Amino acid sequence: MSVAGTSAAPEGRDPRRTPAPRQGDHGWGLDPDQLPDGLVIADEHGRVACFNAAAARITAVRPGDALGQPLEKALPLEDLEGRRWWQLTDPYGGLAIRARQPERNLLLPGGREVLVSARYVRERPLGPVRRVVVSLRDTEARRRTERSHAELIATVAHELRSPLTSVKGFTATLLAKWERFTDDQKRLMLETVDADADRVTRLIAELLDISRIDSGRLEVRRQPVDIGAAVSRHIQAYVAAGQPADRFLLRIEQPLPGLWADPDKIDQVLSNLIENAVRHGEGTVTIDVTPTASPREGEENGTSVTVSDEGPGIPEESMNRVFTRFWRGSKRGGTGLGLYIVKGIVEAHGGTITVGRAPGGGAEFRFTLPVAAPAYLA
Repeated sequence: MSVAGTSAAPEGRDPRRTPAPRQGDHGWGLDPDQLPDGLVIADEHGRVACFNAAAARITAVRPGDALGQPLEKALPLEDLEGRRWWQLTDPYGGLAIRARQPERNLLLPGGREVLVSARYVRERPLGPVRRVVVSLRDTEARRRTERSHAELIATVAHELRSPLTSVKGFTATLLAKWERFTDDQKRLMLETVDADADRVTRLIAELLDISRIDSGRLEVRRQPVDIGAAVSRHIQAYVAAGQPADRFLLRIEQPLPGLWADPDKIDQVLSNLIENAVRHGEGTVTIDVTPTASPREGEENGTSVTVSDEGPGIPEESMNRVFTRFWRGSKRGGTGLGLYIVKGIVEAHGGTITVGRAPGGGAEFRFTLPVAAPAYLA
């Protein structure tokens, strides 16, 4: 299969285009403009014979202005130290064993960064270079990732500083002046240290979860889960901590299908959603557990859990950002990572989660899990 533009083209024909599919091409050709990355090909004389649409978008150079031009003129790249790249690398000279240039950051005129890699095509080993194939990629996606990582580091540093400062302060005070404090004062300080240590532990657990979700390594150990009993345990814990029992309404529609899921991770999802409703919502927190039919024929049915409150709800313009990193909404504390992790856990189970407005005006979160199968049968 060949890419048009690597050799002379008939008059009136676009040299960037692939010839019409021929027998042996498996019924299709390759149009360089369909490639997602920039593609620039220079011939054996160092003149540009292919300059696709993505290359034009990345470099802001029209293909017609680049075709036929020397490579170093059509693509005037510099390294981060200001050296002219093509003069520095000399693709048509130098060692005959060179086959490529690995991807690296280079600069276009005006200082715009672009990721560039190149391959030197030879007809035989150690022979002269017949083509230089250059791949260009925009760095904007990488910059967004780097900004996200920087924001994560800054958030973590901020969240760790407060509890660690407290732990250090109280332990240093107790060690220096132990005899001066009453037993009640010592207990209060140690309880504060214990609570702050739990806070640090939770943050570290969140970071590990994010790492596993982002890398696709979140493990799901499926076991039988009684989802109704799990919700009841969370409600009882809140009542024992001082919340009025009548603030919670649990409705379970029977019969529920058997559910195989990771009980610890489902507890994590329930804990986050119910805590959000208690802390940031108002009125009655309603939890509905219902069987759900699969929307697609041939797929298993599942179980849905809906957690809703009667507070002000989530603004319409924020709905599409609720499950992103660091989303806190107005007057929200914490790291803003909880709902991102919840979405990752639900999707790792093959389920879905949505957010909307509850009948009472508050926020409504609904996640659905397929029945699935035990881990040893999956």
